[in-house]
Amino acid sequence: MFRRGPMKTKRDNVITRFFKGVIIALGFILPGVSGGVLAAVLGLYERLLGFMAHIRKNFKKDFLYFLPVGIGGIVGIGILSRPLKYLLSNYQVIVLWGFAGTIIGTLPTLIKASTTKKKRDKYDIFWFWITLIGGGLFLFFMSEILGTIPANFFGFTIAGILIALGVFVPGLSPSNLLIILGIYTPMLQGFKNFDPMVFTPIALGGVIAILTFSKVMESLIEHHHSRVYHFILGIVLASTVLILIPNPYLEESISYQGITGLEITLSLVLFVAGCFLALWMSKLEKSI
Repeated sequence: MFRRGPMKTKRDNVITRFFKGVIIALGFILPGVSGGVLAAVLGLYERLLGFMAHIRKNFKKDFLYFLPVGIGGIVGIGILSRPLKYLLSNYQVIVLWGFAGTIIGTLPTLIKASTTKKKRDKYDIFWFWITLIGGGLFLFFMSEILGTIPANFFGFTIAGILIALGVFVPGLSPSNLLIILGIYTPMLQGFKNFDPMVFTPIALGGVIAILTFSKVMESLIEHHHSRVYHFILGIVLASTVLILIPNPYLEESISYQGITGLEITLSLVLFVAGCFLALWMSKLEKSI
């Protein structure tokens, strides 16, 4: 589904790749948005995964190719974090319901992708439900089981690993997990201020993920495609439900206290709009 041969065009220049990086940055910071899906939409996913999985092969050529993408990503994160933090601080329910809509809108594409190599069997269905229920319960009680992840060098390194996984696994939104872990808002604050004590550990976490998981993910998708995608479906759906449910164990959990009728209406409107936006992006990806 996401595999596309790299297309070299006159428009495939440094400036274009820079702006592609800015767009992909949305997948790093917006709940419900996957960096892997955006990379696929922009025609970069296959080459990016190949570069990360075989980093020593054609390193110089691929590094120079993706350098503007990386710079664009950093700039995009810094620019987009400020308005996003403001919106989440002042319109939390409306924004999170809008993001949830974008996640739900990606599900038809993920469901279709899960059976591109073989038909769904009973083990796939079992794996999905185990992931949905077991993963959902674990994520809900994670802070009680493991404790809250601190907003320090270690915590931001974990965030970097999750962000990188969002690129490896199209459809997986790392921001959902970061909200559940309670580290999302501190990360946005650091991005907004271009804080090196946030960018550095996140970059380190990304490198760790690349060295540790890229070849593993490539192999899993190649040999266990259906199982991987049903796992993704379970985690995506579980994390989506959790960002909309108040969690007494998390300070950053959504709160419906004092919500007005207008806010409820706007939340539902943005939810539906998010669904249609995600469906449109999925169709756009197929046309590239």
